[in-house]
Amino acid sequence: MKVENAQVQMRKGILEFCILHVISRGEVYASDMLDELTSARIMVVEGTLYPLLTRLKNAGLLDYKWVESSSGPPRKYYVLTDEGKQFLDAMQETWLDLAASVQMIIKKTEATADTN
Repeated sequence: MKVENAQVQMRKGILEFCILHVISRGEVYASDMLDELTSARIMVVEGTLYPLLTRLKNAGLLDYKWVESSSGPPRKYYVLTDEGKQFLDAMQETWLDLAASVQMIIKKTEATADTN
């Protein structure tokens, strides 16, 4: 098993959570999401992002509005719905619990390694 494959799967597993967090800060354009995710080293391409945004919209977690652009076609800006905010809050709780659990396991492993 290649470590790169495992790393990609770990990042994919938290992609939806990260996208909802980005959108939770206010109206956001898809290319700005891509830029932020890429700068955070969560590599994602348009072919992954757009279907995920559509799925989240169809689930009622986000909505969008079209905004006219002075330099081209109208842009679609995404926002969280009330249901999306509640969903993100629940995911946040799960993330914090999971991160604490993983950190506990890592610390125990490190402590064991230090005694050997």
